[in-house]
Amino acid sequence: MDKAIIEKNLKNVITETNFFGLGEKKVGKVRDSYFTKDKAVLVTTDRYSAFDRILSAIPFKGQSLVGISSWWFEKTRHIIPNHLIDVPDPNVIVGKKAEVLPVEMVVRGYLTGVTGTSIWTNYQAGKRDFGGITLPDGMKKNTKLPKNIITPSTKFEEHDRNLTADEVVGEKFLSEEDWNFVSKKALELFEFGQKQALDKGLVLVDTKYEFGKIENGEIILIDEIHTPDSSRYWFADTFESRIASGEEPQNFDKEFLRLWFKDNCDPYKDDLLPEAPIEMVIELASRYIKIYETITGNEFPFIEEPVIERIKRNLKI
Repeated sequence: MDKAIIEKNLKNVITETNFFGLGEKKVGKVRDSYFTKDKAVLVTTDRYSAFDRILSAIPFKGQSLVGISSWWFEKTRHIIPNHLIDVPDPNVIVGKKAEVLPVEMVVRGYLTGVTGTSIWTNYQAGKRDFGGITLPDGMKKNTKLPKNIITPSTKFEEHDRNLTADEVVGEKFLSEEDWNFVSKKALELFEFGQKQALDKGLVLVDTKYEFGKIENGEIILIDEIHTPDSSRYWFADTFESRIASGEEPQNFDKEFLRLWFKDNCDPYKDDLLPEAPIEMVIELASRYIKIYETITGNEFPFIEEPVIERIKRNLKI
């Protein structure tokens, strides 16, 4: 039934916005953000991007991400205040305006990853010091680290760069006081997230957090939290058996569509890209919906009203 609803709404997606009267607009990979003096209106679109361009639009993706983030924001207020003020529309978060700290706090619980910045890639290349701990030789991919670690990276440089704690402070990205605060809170958030996820049958493998300062100097959690776009999840019930048999953990896979584009065109050079296969778009949408339902424990609220018109009505613009 879910896939039938998704197929019916293949064109009912939001890929760009041009709302007037909401404030200064900034466009990110997934969100269009509008800023006033003290608030940020974050519109989460259905854009699916990779290779520095938009590949497709995935129905209900934005709604899933907002639903997951707002659920986690409410669950973690006891650890650190966050920017969430209101969710006036399924695709929109209204938050406190904050000055974004220039460091992404990447927290990792497992020796994994395939990118050039991942700790598994670096471990294979001979690096052993990560986030304040030294790993022994002979560790296998996807094994649990001795403790959760933070591997911060730059946020506003042209290419993300991994940093050490000493570099964060020494290069004046953050003061020592601010670094100590956000690193402590990032670890607390991650540990809480791991426990909550495990109760839902999921392993929270790694994630990234962004923090910002509001006008009074208080540091708060901003952006998103523990969504499948910012976090890696594995399924707990099959994890140990798959590792024991030498298989990769069963994960929430959203890479298959990216790989299809890589196999069927040159997404870096081709001016015009082929359309994503409908069955892949439907499958990816269903996976976002499934992860929403798994994490929140709520049935996904399908809203089939045209998205742009609905947002305009709910925001009264």
